Amino acid sequence: MRAERLVALLFILQRRSAATVPELAEAVGVSERTLHRDLGALREAGVPIWTETGRHGGVRLVDGWRSRLDGLTSREAVALLAMGAPQALAQLGLGTAVTAAHAKVAATLPPELREQAEHLAQRFHLDAPDWFRTADGTEHLTTVAGAVWNSRRLRISYQREAGTVERTVDPLGLVLKAGVWYLVAAVDGAVRTYRVGRVTSADELDEPARRPATFVLADWWENSSAAFERSLQRTDVRVRLSPRGVRWLPRTLPADVAEQALASAGPPEADGWREVTLGLESPDVAVGQLLPLAQEVEVLAPAAVRASFARTAAEIARRHGG
Repeated sequence: MRAERLVALLFILQRRSAATVPELAEAVGVSERTLHRDLGALREAGVPIWTETGRHGGVRLVDGWRSRLDGLTSREAVALLAMGAPQALAQLGLGTAVTAAHAKVAATLPPELREQAEHLAQRFHLDAPDWFRTADGTEHLTTVAGAVWNSRRLRISYQREAGTVERTVDPLGLVLKAGVWYLVAAVDGAVRTYRVGRVTSADELDEPARRPATFVLADWWENSSAAFERSLQRTDVRVRLSPRGVRWLPRTLPADVAEQALASAGPPEADGWREVTLGLESPDVAVGQLLPLAQEVEVLAPAAVRASFARTAAEIARRHGG
């Protein structure tokens, strides 16, 4: 895109004391005629470009002038400006910082690039929480985030089913998953996950946090999430699905469970139905997960899930006069 090319051209001019038009055209991959138009666009945007003719001539920036966007690619600049100040950053206490960064970036970008960023921001929006769910409470999120950022130990009160417990933890990172914040922290040498919405009090301590040298938050979260999901999928349930049931399955079960099951499913039968094996939780939970498929599913095995599904369906029919 031209806006990206203009920023690339600006960075090339900042890196070189001078360059000829053919050199610049080759560097950005355009013709010399197009390069002259790009230089004109930069001049119109307020970039002081000086062109000298002759044997030692070329294109250069006025001595002493530099863009304040050194180090940013054009895509990075557009992404930063288009990002907005989402609720997640505001919850971390960074909303004002993002707004200030936008103002600084916007002040240095050529008009074409600002327009591109505004175009992007008006057409793409991130809404993290799932439907029909409100985001967790974030009363203590700023304190928790501060301890993470400052690498300080954290004393928390945490609400569990059996009551509130006190913990002193070494915070390792924060993760936002489907609108819910999680604190990843080390406790007595083990890494644990705490739902921030269940933290009832938090105090940052004047003690440095101990962080394992090899710990990588993204890797740990990916492995932990995969292990958690595997622990929930304890029951193999064999079902038959109608063509409509096959289409509904990814909207009824977790996407990875549905995708894995359909990928290994048998071919369609003569009536279009397909036999599928699903990795689900306990029999009772499995029935609840399959009920939204209604008449588009037939449970084949195990017998306990088939019988429970039949009893539930019969009770539904009885309550509705069936």
